Amino acid sequence: MATDTRTTIAALDAEAMAAHLGTLGGLLYDCVQDGASIGFVLPFTRDEAEAFWRLKVLPGVGAGGRVVLVARQDGRIVGTAQLAIDTPANQPHRADVSKVLVHPDRRRRGIARALMAALEARAGTLGRRLLTLDTRTGDAAEPLYRSLGYQVVGVIPGYCRDPFGDRLDSTTIMYKAL
Repeated sequence: MATDTRTTIAALDAEAMAAHLGTLGGLLYDCVQDGASIGFVLPFTRDEAEAFWRLKVLPGVGAGGRVVLVARQDGRIVGTAQLAIDTPANQPHRADVSKVLVHPDRRRRGIARALMAALEARAGTLGRRLLTLDTRTGDAAEPLYRSLGYQVVGVIPGYCRDPFGDRLDSTTIMYKAL
C-alpha cells in the first residue's frame, strides 16, 4: 500500500523478516537509544535488539500469530508496527497493536499514521474488530493514537521503568472499535 511517492507499507512474512533481522534490530536499537519506552532499558545493544526480532517476533510471524508491517522510504526500512492476533479462543474478534516504531530521523512525516492505517486495514481483513494498545503516558504517540480514534481506558501509574533510569512511568491503555 503506497502512502505517498516515497513511503510504502508492506507486510513481512517469516522469510522476508529473517532476511531483514539486522535492519529491524538497528531500527529498534536506534529507537530505544532515542528514549522509546517499548520494553527495553539501557544499556541495550544491537545484538539484543536483533535477538528480540529473531527470538520473540519471528516465531510468531512464522506461526501466523503476529503480523509485522514495515514502512520503507527510498528502499530503506524506516518504521514498523506489529499486530498480535494470537488471542484466546474467546477473543477472535480483537488484536493487540505493539512496537510501532519510526526511526528518530524520520519522525513527524506521517509514517506512524500510515503504519497504523495499514495495520487497521489488515486487522479488518482478518476479522478483527477491536484493537488495543498501550503507550507511555505523555509520549508523542498518545495524541497520534487519539487522533486516529483510539479511546483511553485508563492510566496505570508506575507501569514500566524509564529506558534511561530507575524512574517508573505510567502507561495509557487505549482501544479502537473498527
